[in-house]
Amino acid sequence: MSELGHDLHALFPAQREILHALKLESAHYRDLADRHHKLAQQIYRIEAGLDAASDDRLEDLKKQRLSLLDEVAAMIAERQDA
Repeated sequence: MSELGHDLHALFPAQREILHALKLESAHYRDLADRHHKLAQQIYRIEAGLDAASDDRLEDLKKQRLSLLDEVAAMIAERQDA
């Protein structure tokens, strides 16, 4: 998948308004989004062969990205339930 395919707005297209509100209101969300972007870039560069990494390192980065996505999804769900 391309690096752009891992943008949070692309991953949560129906929640664009919530993501925008979180970006404006939550420093924690902004930190998660920034960390997610950096992880997605690292993963993309490794998968594209631009950077070298072991399979274990790539797997660890993907797990970190999924953990961040879980946290973002929980923040979205909390907003939807409010």
